[in-house]
Formats: sequence, C-alpha cells, structure tokens
Amino acid sequence: MLPFPPRHLAKDYLEDNPLGTVPLLVDGDTQMTESSAIAQYLAAKAADNDLAVAPDEPDYGAYLDFLHHADATITFPQTVYMRFALFEKDKGLAEAGIAYADWFEKRLVKVENRLDGREFLCADRFTMADVAIGYALWLTSMNGLQDRLTPRAKSYVDRLKQRDGFQRAVAAEKAAAKAAGLRD
Repeated sequence: MLPFPPRHLAKDYLEDNPLGTVPLLVDGDTQMTESSAIAQYLAAKAADNDLAVAPDEPDYGAYLDFLHHADATITFPQTVYMRFALFEKDKGLAEAGIAYADWFEKRLVKVENRLDGREFLCADRFTMADVAIGYALWLTSMNGLQDRLTPRAKSYVDRLKQRDGFQRAVAAEKAAAKAAGLRD
C-alpha cells in the first residue's frame, strides 16, 4: 500500500520500480508493471484457469481485446482526466481533462454493445477480461465519472461488485490502507 503518487511520496519504492508507478508484480524473477500484462499473466498461471480464455476457444480474440481495451482505451483517458481536471486543475488544464472524460465516455460503446444479452464479456463466464474492464468501469466511482457510464455498463459493474471476490478485494484494500495509515 503506497501513498499517491508513489514516485513522489514513497521514494524508496523507486528501488523496486524505477518508474515509480503502480502496479508492480513481483513473482520470483519476474517483474511486471503493465496492468493488462499482469492480468494476462495471472490468468494464465491460475490454478483455476477459467479466468483465462484459451486460444482454442471461440472468444479468445475477444478476450484478449477486452483485456487490453480496459487499460489502453477505458482507463487511460480516466487517468488523464484525473491528472488535469482533479489533481492539477490549478495549472489551467481542467479543460483538457474534461476532453479526456468525453473521450472515455465515447469509448464505452464497445463494452455496451458487447454486453447486450451477456452477463460477462467472453466465453459465457467470468474471466480476467471482466476483472480488467470491471475495474476500469468501477474506477469511475472513485473519480466522479460514474454518471458517464451507460445503463448496461452500470448494471454490469453493479453485478461485478456483488461477487465475493470483489467484496474480499475491497476489504483487503481497506485493511491494508488502514494498516499503512493512509485511510480510516
């Protein structure tokens, strides 16, 4: 658990990750800093491999596409919005942040269309693509962009938040933040 942004507020973290970014996965000799790559890595290595869609399954391409769409197309504009419209608004860049919020909203059409008649994004089951897209959509509740979600995306996030794994992750995050003295 690190204060944000760690590259400025947790200088010792730079020893582990010279980029000073989050996330950082360390698994033996493997070190990874790209969220989508970490998700793909963890899904592929999971004992219960239902989180990954195998290359011989019909939704394999869609799985990879949505897994990477999460960070490249849905999360990225939100982070730019947060930087310019929330964290650095006093620098006169709030308008640029709002433009990225608009860009984010327009990119939701792909998720909205894919969820038409589906509970999950791929292979008729919960996969790492749902984790990645779900996080990207849930992030809106942290940055004030939740009103830009489409009705289907809102319903999808609500379903994902009811999952036991989500509930456990939120509880673990809160406990770690409290233990680190970052939040009550």
